[in-house]
Amino acid sequence: MSPALIAVLPFIGALLPGLLIRSGRDVAAISCGAATFIALLGLCLHIPAIMAGEVITSRIEWLPSLGLNANFRIDGLGLLFGILILGIGLLIITYARYYLSRNDPVGVFYTYLMLFQGAMMGIVLSDNILLLLVFWELTSLSSFLLIGYWKHLPEGRQGARMALTVTGMGGLAMIAGMLILGSIAGSYEISDILLAREAIQASPLYLPALILILIGAFTKSAQFPFHFWLPHAMAAPTPVSAYLHSATMVKAGLFLMARLWPVLSGTPEWFYIVATTGLVTMVMAAWIGMFRDDLKSLLAFSTVSHLGLITMLLGFGTEAAAVAAVFHIINHATFKAALFMTAGIIDHEAGTRSIRRLGGLRKLMPITFIIGTIAALSMAGVAPLNGFLSKELMLEEASHMVWMGHPALIVTMATIGACFSVCYSLRFIWQVFFGPERHDYPHHPHDPGFGMWVGPALLVVLVVLIGLFPNQMAGWLVEASASAVTGAHPHPHFALWHGLTLALKLSVTALLVGVVLLNLNHRMIALRDMVWRPDGKRSFDAITRACTCVAAWITPRLTNGSMSRALAALSLTIVLCGLWAFSTGGYQGATRPMLEITAVPFIGWLLLIVATACMVMFHRLRIMALVLVGIIGLIVSCSFLYLSAPDLALTQISVEVVTVILLLLALNFLPKYTVLDSRDRKRGMDAFVATVSGLGFGALAYIIMRSDFAFPSIAGYMLENSHKLGGGDNVVNVILVDFRGYDTFGEITVLGIAALTIFALTETLLMGSSGKRLRNWVHDSLRAGDRHPQMLVVATRLILPISLVVGLYIFLRGHNQPGGGFIAGLVVAIALVSQYMASGYAWAQERQKINYHALIGAGVIAAGITGIGAWFAGLPFLTSTYGYVKLPGLEKFELASAMGFDLGVFLCVVGAVMLALNSLSRIARQAGETVNLHPMDIDPSKEAERP
Repeated sequence: MSPALIAVLPFIGALLPGLLIRSGRDVAAISCGAATFIALLGLCLHIPAIMAGEVITSRIEWLPSLGLNANFRIDGLGLLFGILILGIGLLIITYARYYLSRNDPVGVFYTYLMLFQGAMMGIVLSDNILLLLVFWELTSLSSFLLIGYWKHLPEGRQGARMALTVTGMGGLAMIAGMLILGSIAGSYEISDILLAREAIQASPLYLPALILILIGAFTKSAQFPFHFWLPHAMAAPTPVSAYLHSATMVKAGLFLMARLWPVLSGTPEWFYIVATTGLVTMVMAAWIGMFRDDLKSLLAFSTVSHLGLITMLLGFGTEAAAVAAVFHIINHATFKAALFMTAGIIDHEAGTRSIRRLGGLRKLMPITFIIGTIAALSMAGVAPLNGFLSKELMLEEASHMVWMGHPALIVTMATIGACFSVCYSLRFIWQVFFGPERHDYPHHPHDPGFGMWVGPALLVVLVVLIGLFPNQMAGWLVEASASAVTGAHPHPHFALWHGLTLALKLSVTALLVGVVLLNLNHRMIALRDMVWRPDGKRSFDAITRACTCVAAWITPRLTNGSMSRALAALSLTIVLCGLWAFSTGGYQGATRPMLEITAVPFIGWLLLIVATACMVMFHRLRIMALVLVGIIGLIVSCSFLYLSAPDLALTQISVEVVTVILLLLALNFLPKYTVLDSRDRKRGMDAFVATVSGLGFGALAYIIMRSDFAFPSIAGYMLENSHKLGGGDNVVNVILVDFRGYDTFGEITVLGIAALTIFALTETLLMGSSGKRLRNWVHDSLRAGDRHPQMLVVATRLILPISLVVGLYIFLRGHNQPGGGFIAGLVVAIALVSQYMASGYAWAQERQKINYHALIGAGVIAAGITGIGAWFAGLPFLTSTYGYVKLPGLEKFELASAMGFDLGVFLCVVGAVMLALNSLSRIARQAGETVNLHPMDIDPSKEAERP
């Protein structure tokens, strides 16, 4: 199965719960499980090839010149994380089916869960750092939805906001670091970056890139000082905690560090930043976890501690430490996911997660007791479970590390962290399952049904099997993933007994000290209360409030809702940026000669200046302003024609006619004069901004037109390949419907959306107080007595067939001569608008019953179908083809598939213009305009009867 398909399958699965939830919770769960299982099966089919050292790739080029490609790869590291994401995800889907109550919208939950699963699979399978960044941010958004799933809980909403803020800000830093990294390596492909170790570490930008990337990794994996968000995310449902905060999301940061380990590790900067952060996080979080009474909070801090352990191992920078880190990633995912699900079972059945209200559950919940005890003992590092193996490897590697000349510092701190880990693990077992049975449980505890305990039971079976048979159960996966991390070919051999090594002695010491700390727990609480400790949440809230206050002070000073102020700020910012670029860009002066100024263009330029000046002077007279706008547009059209751009000239003049007509109709409902702003200071500022902006953009145009550029112009490519690749001699049309067809497709879609928005706004306008004012308004046409002059009616009747033929002609000739669907649509729209103006909307609509909404939709569909047709030929979307046809009695002529796309443009333009006219007509009807029954105001039959 293609890596791209494996990455897409969870997103397909996200669509199913919403569609199938009406069939029941089981169907929704089965649909998600099926998508996850198929993806897992497809991933596992590549195991033999990956074990043989191959890398499975899937490459989809989009914008290769910019490094924007949808490339995916499966190597040992991707295989490891893919199995964790999909395998544990399959168990969580089953667990959630029985955990969530009937009041919870299960379809929504599964949709969010599958979105997150797809985002995580995208991260671990991406072979392009830009694509990885997209999936990275998607994990933050989808986890926000999952953490805040119980939105009726304030702590759920707060935890979701905190997680999104911290991981989102870290993601922004990581984006900058990744862009720097790609710039140093000269490629955004991860495969290429992994081969550029020397260039990256020798670059002066190595340290900034490293710090920025690690900020993203540390925030995602809850490393100090960003650890505080993870415990507050425990307000999410337990399936979310078990999936996101033990096996997947928090390990995204670990994955990133492991993925970039070959090129970023091995330097003092890497060691001191990564190893130190991991060590501090490990010890600090383990210390806090010893005193937590909420089961999920205890497990959250234990998760932070173990994430710190893995981060520390990756920070050591040695191959053996990387092997230990990979092995502990597997072990931690198994026992921690099982523990979170166990905590969820206890909460679900006993009605509380508070250790103070629990105890004596060993006999009441025997299955849960066995699962939770084995998983917790593995977390404590007790033999012969898998946690013991990776803990010994960690202590062994820590014993070889020297920090700032102190050889014993790291191993001592790591041992202290292991002691704390044993304490909170034994506390989980002892204070929850042992002791006397109580009679004040919120609910009577009992083991749940098979659907809830089967998932953690399977994970606990893995905990035992990996501990007893590590090489057979996990050695192959560790070897494959560690090879991908280190670039070497380690052959790890795990065993429960290596002799009386220092690591074993330290491990036994940690177990003994942990038991002692458990017995001294109450005294330790008193000791903890005596020591001042920073509160991450309190600091976060303080920073958030400070930022909010600053924003509240700045925002009204930057914008008060005034569009003129916003435009002025935007315009001045652009001009200042342009001035800075010009002053630092090394401009050498004009290199192209000026064109000769003849009388005709000089007169046109003079008319343009006069019309613009008049516009400034008479802008308060709205009808005069509209006339002047039309004059300026006409002069611009003539300028395009003079500069050999007939397509632009046709488009400009067609747009001018349509807009002037529609604006004339709109002016019927507006005052004749614009209110004078009496503030001279404001008018002076507007004049200053307009002058500076005009001079700035004029200077930019002048410099560009008189300068030669070092890079070749794309115009040459378009001119050379217009006929060869697009089959047309009109380069402008070929660009619009072929070379840049995707842009045009987006533009006609936006045009259609704009027309529909105008229609919807008109509906709103006609209701409420504005509609009442319109009904009480006396329309000027009622006073005129000549709404539909006879000469105008006769003229438009004669023009209509001519205009339609001209529109058809312009449409058909557009591929080789000036014209095309856009201009043809405007011409036909002008012909139709003239009919409506001359004879009235109702009269014309009776004779031309077209649904303009459907016309817009048909245009978008026609353009889309034309683009999709290329897929059947194995070509990219919107790739066109052409050929020549010879019919009897006719000369050979060309047929191009781009005509279908041009037809879509034509339909969208006509539909959008007519829908805007429809909106104006409905406003006029609301204002009291009557509907004539004849093409003119006077009925000819009654006129004949007059004496």
